[in-house]
Amino acid sequence: MWSVAVAAGSFRRYATYRIATVAGVFTNTVFGFIVAYTYIALWDARPHLGGYDQAQALTFVWTAQALLAASALMAGGGIDELQERIRSGDIAVDLYRPADLQLWWLAADLGRAALQLIGRGVAPMAVGALVFPLALPSDPLTWGWFLLSVTLGVVVSFALRYLVALASFWLLDGSGLALISGLACMFFSGMVLPLRVFPGDFGALAQLLPWAGILQVPADVLVGARSGATLASGLLFQAAWGVALLALGRLVQTAATRKVVVHGG
Repeated sequence: MWSVAVAAGSFRRYATYRIATVAGVFTNTVFGFIVAYTYIALWDARPHLGGYDQAQALTFVWTAQALLAASALMAGGGIDELQERIRSGDIAVDLYRPADLQLWWLAADLGRAALQLIGRGVAPMAVGALVFPLALPSDPLTWGWFLLSVTLGVVVSFALRYLVALASFWLLDGSGLALISGLACMFFSGMVLPLRVFPGDFGALAQLLPWAGILQVPADVLVGARSGATLASGLLFQAAWGVALLALGRLVQTAATRKVVVHGG
């Protein structure tokens, strides 16, 4: 199937950037230590903040670092290439391919995410587990649910970034919108602080937004904050946002490609 070939090709493509991967592992690990010690001070002052104990909070830190590149928590993730192709007019070539544009880029993003999860996710998490008392599950089934949740989170992340990229059909420069989207993802995914810590109605609203499905839900699955019915509801939450955003992306794509205006040539 062509989508599998595209995903495999994307995996191999990102695997060639070995120096960038090593640099990313180093950066993620350093920031993991900085945030971890910040969380230790915070949870020493406020034990069980947001319903987490300190070990769960530290696990959240290293999960965020492990998923930073895979789930594109700071935007980018290859979709900036699509923005550039739209701006330059190369998207016209993509539209002539005998493959759906959205599914092509989704397959490529899944291949990219798989490589980043292995290349930039495992090492920081392993370092964190060696230095800090993390609340990692011993049950292989929990790890399986976590990987499924991560996959659904990547789909939600892609769907949001794809919508931002499609805005370039109408904008001469979509970098500003991409920056705003990246900041929203960092804040509302739980990258800055777990959404469970947010107070009152604001916290409840934040956990209903699609960004929560990118990091907060997978992290909750890993630390054991979701099990049974809450695990099922979390996965359904991610799947529902993924389907809804992909459908919206399909509508926007259809509107954009009815009359393609090439800005760059």
